[in-house]
Amino acid sequence: MNDLPDVLERLATRLETLERRVYLLEHHSEAPSTPLALDVCPPQTAEALPFALAGGAFSVLGKAMLGIAGAYLLRAVTESTSLPKPAIAALAIAYAMLWLAGAARMPAGAWFATIAYACTSALILAPMLWELTLSFKVLTAVESAGVLGAYVCLAYALAWKRNLTSIFWVAIVTAAAVAFALSLATREMTPFTSALLLMALLCEYAELRNHGLSVRPLVAIIADVAIGSLLYIYSSPQSERGDYPILGTPALLVPAFTLFLIYGASAVLKTMLLKWKIGAFETVQTMAAFLLAALSLLSFEPRGGAFALGGLCLLFSAAGYAAVFACFRQAPERRNERVFATWSAALFLAGSGLCLPTSWVAPCLVMAAIAASFLGVSLNRRTLEFHGLVYLLAAAVASGLLEYVFHALAGTLPGAPAWSVCLVTACAVLCYAARKSGQGEALSQQLLHLVSAALAIGAVAALLVKGLAWVTALSVNPGAHHLAFIRTLTICATVLALAFSGSHWQRVELTRLGYAALALVAAKLLFEDLRQGHLEFIAASIFFFAITLIAVPRIARMGKNQLRKL
Repeated sequence: MNDLPDVLERLATRLETLERRVYLLEHHSEAPSTPLALDVCPPQTAEALPFALAGGAFSVLGKAMLGIAGAYLLRAVTESTSLPKPAIAALAIAYAMLWLAGAARMPAGAWFATIAYACTSALILAPMLWELTLSFKVLTAVESAGVLGAYVCLAYALAWKRNLTSIFWVAIVTAAAVAFALSLATREMTPFTSALLLMALLCEYAELRNHGLSVRPLVAIIADVAIGSLLYIYSSPQSERGDYPILGTPALLVPAFTLFLIYGASAVLKTMLLKWKIGAFETVQTMAAFLLAALSLLSFEPRGGAFALGGLCLLFSAAGYAAVFACFRQAPERRNERVFATWSAALFLAGSGLCLPTSWVAPCLVMAAIAASFLGVSLNRRTLEFHGLVYLLAAAVASGLLEYVFHALAGTLPGAPAWSVCLVTACAVLCYAARKSGQGEALSQQLLHLVSAALAIGAVAALLVKGLAWVTALSVNPGAHHLAFIRTLTICATVLALAFSGSHWQRVELTRLGYAALALVAAKLLFEDLRQGHLEFIAASIFFFAITLIAVPRIARMGKNQLRKL
């Protein structure tokens, strides 16, 4: 009897130890970091931990299977009883959302249970919503899209506070996939596209708030494909659409423009207000959204769509250039400036071609080329210089200058040049003269100067050929051999002028163009002059070519000697 208190004390200690072990097994996700837990746990606890984890995983999977069994029970009730199907459908939807809420209530370290219960919710909702919409006809397309939107909003709200990425990922991937599939299966594309746009908006808002909830690329791709499918289906003839309902022009235009508004506004807020560096995803997705909006406008509003789109392009181009000068010019990171400037240049070219009269396109591009070139030189912005060259090349194409140069130097001699050809030629010379050339330039800068000089020199040479042919026509009727000699003489004179200018003003691109033109003269002698059969003109052409070959290296060395003296 005297040992009874000691026995009771040992029994109480043993019972307390067992209770703590049971607690550790049931709460294996919580690390036993307290000193008491370390004192109580025997050495075998480290070996028993995998069994605790296995038991917890099996328990979670078992509960998940019970949840799926409950979903099958609700389906059986829907199929076999006379109870109101809308009430059962509402119960089934609430049942799936309760599992999502249960996943959000798991402890912070219970990641396996969180993912398992979220997947259970998705596995309950997706087939159930498919059957309620297509098999049982309980939900309309609008109601199903509303359920998907509510499901994503619930996941967004549950995951927001604790930044539960897994819950939001599972919910939004499931909802996006089901929305796209139901849009094709039900032939009702508008409500499900609206649900996808809501998902895209939630993802962009989460990104703006620095939450790691976003599954943006996948949602953006699904939304792009859905709107592209809408565009493809409804731009086809009515007889090929099958059971798709008839939609008005606003219903067809709103999805694509809403998508562009979401990603365009997101890109502007991140770069201009938050001062973030624009990423590859934002750049590509904003462009894709704009192209979808542009194609929708051109397809569904063919009468005034092109003019309206051109006006929007010019407006966005002006806004983009304003952002470049107001927000990005002083920033140390140059990517935002380059991206917005490139967008602005592309929009200006598109807008000029869409909404301006044909006779106005070349002059407007010429003015833009002069402005961009001079601003690029004065502000030391290579991007603007490149845009000036792009505008100049576009003006050359629009005015017919490139075609005129080709025919004047190699093909059938054209007639008198149009005023637009002369205007673009003068602009090319002016823009090249404004650019500063120096030693040690980057390859891109050298290429920029080379193309600019080639356009200016080619245009001037073509006009010289036309002028000399006109002067020759005053005394004799020029034939093919006359034209061949005039071209050879003009190109040789141009080569000498290039060699002298390049060596005198230290513009290496002019010297390079001179050597390239020598190769052109050699090919021209072989394929044009020698085929004409007039020996005196052939001899004269060869003579001028030989003189040019001798003089060009000497003139180039003169420029190098001057540079060494300096």
